[in-house]
Amino acid sequence: MKNYDIIYFDIDDTLFDFTISEQEAFKKVFSKYNLLNNLKLYEKSYREINKVLWEDLERGKISLVELGSERFRRLFLEHELEMDAVVFNQDYLKFLGQQTYLVQGAEKVIEALSHKRLAIITNGYTDVQTSRINHSFLEGKFEHIIISESTGFQKPQAEIFDYAFNKLQITEKSNVLMVGDSLTSDIQGGINYGIDTCWFNPKYKENTTNLKPTYEINQLEHLLQIVK
Repeated sequence: MKNYDIIYFDIDDTLFDFTISEQEAFKKVFSKYNLLNNLKLYEKSYREINKVLWEDLERGKISLVELGSERFRRLFLEHELEMDAVVFNQDYLKFLGQQTYLVQGAEKVIEALSHKRLAIITNGYTDVQTSRINHSFLEGKFEHIIISESTGFQKPQAEIFDYAFNKLQITEKSNVLMVGDSLTSDIQGGINYGIDTCWFNPKYKENTTNLKPTYEINQLEHLLQIVK
C-alpha cells in the first residue's frame, strides 16, 4: 500500500463498461437506418476494423476525426452497403454519448477515494465523453477531465501527460498513479512518463508485451488495497 495523492483514471472499460455502451449505440444507429438484419455480422466486422484503427491512432498513423468515419467506410465497403460514413458516424456518436453503464465497483471506488485528487485521462471524443460523464454518477467527481480530442494528443503520447500534469500543477511524479485497462495506451503511457501504473484486467488477459505495470488488479475494488 502506498500513499498516492493523485490518481488518473482511464474511463472506457475502466470506469464505464464500454462493451455494453458500444453494443447499445451500435444497435440504435443501425436500427435508425433499418439495418438490423445481419447486425451480429456487422458488429463482428466493426470490432475488427475499429481495433486496428484505434491501434493506428495510438501510433499516430490516423487522427481521431479520420478514425470515426473511416471505420464505417470500411465496414460499408466490406458489406456492400450504400451509406454515408460521415453522417452515420455522427449519429453513432450521439447514441454513444447517451450510454452511462458503469463497471462493477466504480461507484464504490470513486466514493472511497473522494479525499484524493482524482482526474480522468481518456482517448476519445470530447462531446461523447463529456455527455456520458455528465449524465452519470461520475459527474463532479473529478478535478479535471482530460480528453484526447481536446488536447490534440492521445495516450500513450507524453504530451497528453504533460497537459494533465500542467492542469493539476503536479511537479512530483512519485505520488501519482495511472489506472487503466489498456496496456498499450494507459500502461505504456504511464511507464514512459515515469509514473506508477495499475493495469485493470478483469478478463484475466495474458500480458504478451514487455510492459510491466506496477500493479495488476482484476476487480476495481482491489484498487483500494493499493492506494493508502
